[in-house]
Amino acid sequence: MATIPQKTHGPDDMTLEVVDLIGSVVARYHQEYEEAAAEHALTGAQARLLSLLSLEPLPMRKLAQRLRCEPSNVTGIVDRLESRGLVERRPDPADRRVKLAAATEEGRRVARSLRESLRFAREPLAGLSDQERLALRDLLRRMLDA
Repeated sequence: MATIPQKTHGPDDMTLEVVDLIGSVVARYHQEYEEAAAEHALTGAQARLLSLLSLEPLPMRKLAQRLRCEPSNVTGIVDRLESRGLVERRPDPADRRVKLAAATEEGRRVARSLRESLRFAREPLAGLSDQERLALRDLLRRMLDA
């Protein structure tokens, strides 16, 4: 005897609205990030890589994973940033066979300037109380950990 598949219900209206709002925030973030990158004569990919490296030196393979692109693309981006003095390659102290990409002092300055120029989030977030920002941060972390 054949079983009849149960109908699955789609997401509720609230979920759809939240997803749309998240999409709008992401689109606005990317637009401002691209504009901020252009002010420093960087592409969006170069700016994202530089921002990652301003936090810590990383091996090329890990950069490719975090940027969700091919390692050969990361090599080209690092080459261009290195030629501008924003990034340098150095041996990994834990494994000298591995090369790390690291932001130079100038690269960290540019990455800081990029972060500071993103007005879209800073201005609306300033309108939230500390408790609301904390709740928003915790909810976003929970969503990302799921």
